[in-house]
Amino acid sequence: MQTRSATDLLKKVRKIEIKTKALSHQIFAGEYHSAFKGRGMAFSEVREYQWGDDVRNMDWNVTARLRAPYIKVFEEERELTVVLLIDVSRSGLFGTSGQTKRELLTEIAATLAFSAGINNDKVGALFFSDRVEKFIPPGKGRSQLLHIIRELIELEPTSDGTDISAALRFLTGAIKKKCTAFLISDMLDTEADGSPRYEDAFKVAVNRHDLSVIRVFDPRECTIPDIGIVNIKDSETGRAQWVNTSSERTRSSYEQWFRQAQVSRERLLNRYSVDNVSIATCDDYVKGLLKLFRSTK
Repeated sequence: MQTRSATDLLKKVRKIEIKTKALSHQIFAGEYHSAFKGRGMAFSEVREYQWGDDVRNMDWNVTARLRAPYIKVFEEERELTVVLLIDVSRSGLFGTSGQTKRELLTEIAATLAFSAGINNDKVGALFFSDRVEKFIPPGKGRSQLLHIIRELIELEPTSDGTDISAALRFLTGAIKKKCTAFLISDMLDTEADGSPRYEDAFKVAVNRHDLSVIRVFDPRECTIPDIGIVNIKDSETGRAQWVNTSSERTRSSYEQWFRQAQVSRERLLNRYSVDNVSIATCDDYVKGLLKLFRSTK
């Protein structure tokens, strides 16, 4: 992404702010609130057990000391901490449906940020490629939201690759208190057989935080069109090679790998009961986000 003038940047920030802030107010505020409020619970007090109380909240130390049953009482935290994990690797520059994955990702992230702001939650952002490119600690206020949006538009990664594990490990190390985290990525971080490379870090993050996954993709990624012999370059590794796309075996092999990667990713998400949604560059992301919000209730 080329450097823009300050004027152009401010215009684009304002355009993104107007569109996504309006969506957040008109559509997502209620859905976001009902989906994520109450997922963070804080310890309040200890009191004597009453008939009908959940025995899973029993405080056995106090019960033993006082020789009477006592339970822990929890209350809903009044504010959440929201962290957006935003994939800025070079594969995001791909797009064949009027916008790139990076552009779609930018609007989704901005909408989530404003939804969190409307609900008076702290919001932060972690931008990553195959390393953590930038971390904006959670905070409140319009200046915080605009800081995140400016980085969404202007940040130029120092590296091209993707390492989801690096982002998840940074999250668990930097945010000690349980937070609501959104991983927004094309999730193209796999082994040669299509299996996810990030499962270990993913497992730790899911146990520590409320993690949701928003996968962005372009429909053209699913198959290889028959357009003869072409030179194909991997945007992240820089490797290029000639490929005969007219070969049915070549196209079938790629499609099989892509399907296997999708199946492996879905199995991982199901294994850890992670709410997720996939949104294509040709889709209305409003519907995708509403689907995600409603699935978390």
